[in-house]
Amino acid sequence: MAATSRSIGELTSRMLRKQFYVILTRAQGAAPEAIARHLPAHLEYMIALEKAGTLFASGPFTEADGTQRGNGMSIVRAESEAQARKLAEADPFFVAGLRTYEVRAWTVMEGSVGLTVNFSDQTYSLA
Repeated sequence: MAATSRSIGELTSRMLRKQFYVILTRAQGAAPEAIARHLPAHLEYMIALEKAGTLFASGPFTEADGTQRGNGMSIVRAESEAQARKLAEADPFFVAGLRTYEVRAWTVMEGSVGLTVNFSDQTYSLA
C-alpha cells in the first residue's frame, strides 16, 4: 500500500468512535440436556435485551466443520464495563454455571450497514 500525505488524525477525524462492550462467552462442557433445559430462558433474556435496545448483536461461534461448541459473542450498549458484566452475569447460562465470560470494551470506528426497504411489497433486506 502506497504512503499517503494525509495524517492519521485527518483520516480518523470523522470516524464514528462509538463505544460498545463485547461479551465473549465460553462453554463449560455441560451436557446437551443442561443446555437445552436453560436455552429458552437464555433466549428470552437475550430477546429482552434486544427489545430494550441494550443488545446490538449476539450469536454463537461456528467451528470450521459447521458445529457449534457453545462459545459465543454478544455486543451490548452499556455505560461501563461494570454494567456490561452485570448483563453477562444475569444471563441464565452464566447463572446455571454453563458458561464463563470475558468483557472487552470495543470502539467502532469504521464499517457500514445496508438496509433496503421495498415499499411495494413491504419486504426488506439487511446487508
